[in-house]
Amino acid sequence: MAKMLPLIALCAFVFLIGGSTGAAAQWTPAFATFYGGGDASGTMGGACGYDNLYSAGYGTRSTALSTALFNNGAMCGACFTIACDASKTRYCKPGTSITVTATNLCPPNWALSGDAGGWCNPPRRHFDMSQPAWETIAVYRAGIVPVNYRRVPCRRSGGVRFTVQGHSYFELVTVANVGGSGVVAQAWIKGSRTDWMAMSRNWGANWQSNAYLNGQSLSFRLRSDDGRVLTANNVAPAGWWFGGTYTSNAQFY
Repeated sequence: MAKMLPLIALCAFVFLIGGSTGAAAQWTPAFATFYGGGDASGTMGGACGYDNLYSAGYGTRSTALSTALFNNGAMCGACFTIACDASKTRYCKPGTSITVTATNLCPPNWALSGDAGGWCNPPRRHFDMSQPAWETIAVYRAGIVPVNYRRVPCRRSGGVRFTVQGHSYFELVTVANVGGSGVVAQAWIKGSRTDWMAMSRNWGANWQSNAYLNGQSLSFRLRSDDGRVLTANNVAPAGWWFGGTYTSNAQFY
């Protein structure tokens, strides 16, 4: 029995890092294009609400997702390893792959068919990657290549970050630099004089509260889509302000 323990522990570890990140060992076919320019400046902002991707912890290794993958913003922050399929095109850089974070939506183009320019039309699975990420796996002049992808755990530097926008009685909080599954499925907020209150997803990675929390230190609790829960106590001090970003010491490791 003692010899079986390492195998059991390994299985438990794979389950924990996998969770709803899907079957990590399975690759799924899709297609990929690129946008944003050689410096990826055109990828800043986007439908997840991260604004500056450097300050959000994501940098240039980012991608927009087609509607079929974006899931109305519920996949913001998810990480995918993408490899060009060299068996289907000569424009791959063989032996390469890259892990990117979902930070934007690639919207449908209903004026074009899915196989002739409407690359992100449902039900197509498509990644519109930042140009620097794209050029890691494929030749620039290809424009579009077949790829294989799989969802993987996200590795982040530092703690989860909370940017508080809005006004009194309306806190709009962008949650960024999320490790583990990368995806926040539920969020809660607590003032130093309140109990925990559930927040609702407003759009993308933005969660809202309608409580009056001015002058109170703020704590946050997150549940990732693989079921793990993180609590970040007193992240924002009592003197926090709208527009401020507050970095916690907590992370989904």
